[in-house]
Amino acid sequence: MFHITPMYFLIILAMVVSGLIQWRLRSKFAKYAQVGLQSNLSGRQIAELMLQDHGITDVRVISTPGKLSDHYNPTDKTVNLSEAVYEERSAAAAAVAAHECGHAVQHATAYAALQFRSAMVPMLSSVSKYMTWILLAGIFMLQTTAIPLWIGIALFSLTTLFSFVTLPVEFDASRRALAWIDRRGIVTQQEHAMAKDALWWAAMTYVVAALASLATLLYYVSIAMGGRDRR
Repeated sequence: MFHITPMYFLIILAMVVSGLIQWRLRSKFAKYAQVGLQSNLSGRQIAELMLQDHGITDVRVISTPGKLSDHYNPTDKTVNLSEAVYEERSAAAAAVAAHECGHAVQHATAYAALQFRSAMVPMLSSVSKYMTWILLAGIFMLQTTAIPLWIGIALFSLTTLFSFVTLPVEFDASRRALAWIDRRGIVTQQEHAMAKDALWWAAMTYVVAALASLATLLYYVSIAMGGRDRR
């Protein structure tokens, strides 16, 4: 009979919560996208203004396809705004544009957490190609040797570390964004509250992802420890 362990239950719970938060995030952005800014600035204009105010002249603001596909690319120094955010003049667009520029400011000021996360990217790109296969092989070989599984666990722990390092990077970018749009008069008090709420829900997706990664890591550890105990 199949037995659901506490760790397995936590992974399922994390997946359910993640789905709910993603749904809530999309509904919040859809709602706040309907609220026009009194300043009447588009996402592109807000991003360019924030970069200008921070003395950043080597970062371009470009449009990228998709929804919620917004991101800052430190490699080519571009603030990539989804098509809607790039053109829209809403509380949601203001929040996203300023947040992504917050990452550009982090890059320009050598924010330690961002530097550490960026340094991990090349290594994680290589690890991701083999990690799943090593974990599967480790589980199949567990009755013979636990070494492959522990190697897979070590590799997976890097992805978990990356998830947790991402948290201060995202929260700090939102903090910078909200402080700037308020100080610059980009938003009214009501629009500021909307922008803050939207960014909070966006941040929660990273929190849940980090906790889910940790739960999965502990699940693999429990399998390895269980296999060791049976030998």
